[in-house]
Amino acid sequence: MIARRSLLIATLLAAPAAWAKSPNAFDIRAIERRRLLPQAEALLAAVPRTVAAIPAPRSPAGPQDYYSEGDYWWPDPAKPGGAYIRRDGRSNPDKFDGHRDALIAFGRTVPALAALWDLTGKARFADAAMRHLTAWFADPRTRMNPNLNHAQAIIGVNSGRAIGVIDTLQIVEIARAAALFARKDAPGYAAIRAGVEGWFAEYLGWLTTSPFGTTERDEKNNHGTCWLLQAASFAALLGRTDILTDARNRLQTIIIPTQITPDGRQPFELARTKPYAYSLFNLDVLAASAWLLGGRELIDWKTPDGRSIGGAIAWMAPYIADKAKWPLPPDVEYWDGFPVRQPSLLFGGLTRKRSDWLGLWQRLNPDPKIGEVVRNFPVRQPLLWL
Repeated sequence: MIARRSLLIATLLAAPAAWAKSPNAFDIRAIERRRLLPQAEALLAAVPRTVAAIPAPRSPAGPQDYYSEGDYWWPDPAKPGGAYIRRDGRSNPDKFDGHRDALIAFGRTVPALAALWDLTGKARFADAAMRHLTAWFADPRTRMNPNLNHAQAIIGVNSGRAIGVIDTLQIVEIARAAALFARKDAPGYAAIRAGVEGWFAEYLGWLTTSPFGTTERDEKNNHGTCWLLQAASFAALLGRTDILTDARNRLQTIIIPTQITPDGRQPFELARTKPYAYSLFNLDVLAASAWLLGGRELIDWKTPDGRSIGGAIAWMAPYIADKAKWPLPPDVEYWDGFPVRQPSLLFGGLTRKRSDWLGLWQRLNPDPKIGEVVRNFPVRQPLLWL
């Protein structure tokens, strides 16, 4: 079964893997070694901390249930103590973020440890990753329950929403790390593999069948894209070729035709109060989805009228290189935080053999510190994708 699963995933990933190993590819391992080795001791010292250790006073659920509150929702000055109201693009600093922050920390730590283990072969990096994976997925006392029934709640309105599914975008690279550990027989992974993959199987079932999951799947903007990347990453770990096939079909028949114009713009993201950041974010998730589901072929695949992810990267790249040329007003928040080392440049550069895009990718900040920027930068460890 394991051999069959490995063959299925290897087939799906053949295109990007072949290009990444070609003589013309730049030395991604050397780049990542220089970046990650100075972070090693801090990553090794990180202590696993799951939702079970973080009280959520307004949560209607139990201590192992994930809970978060909507970003853009604020108290109504006209109705003190009443239902919150929306202010698009304006993040409420008083919302409960404890569980989401812990999930983001998990999503940063384990993939970095996995990349360090792959780069160095040192068991201590795998051992540290196993402690985090055990706490979140395998230990019945600390594991997070595999659903998002109470994510991005609105105070006075509801106890959770479908769009909260975007919160688990932070564990897409956890699944990529687990796939690496399984493929290369990492020390300690065999002992927890059933727990880790069992958790992802339960969560993937919830993601693909629950009302919240299917509603999020059908969102037209970045929420639908983020659902797709999650489903694809979790399915790739589990060898669920049925879901991978459906995801690829969805990308080609629904997402690319509706989210990208023939000239490469992303109208749903450009309509927001933070059009620059949202365009970058959705493009990264689009590119990662295409790379995972078909590599070079899907990055440059076009609809009959010329819509493509490669075209969207080409439209956005000049504004990544020089933000002063951005044709719309600045974002209402975090304008100075972007761009960072956007993975769309990496995947697009490898696909089109664009040394300018790859060079720009290398020059940008790979490790932002601003929380909101980190949250919208889900592909942080390229070694897990190549």
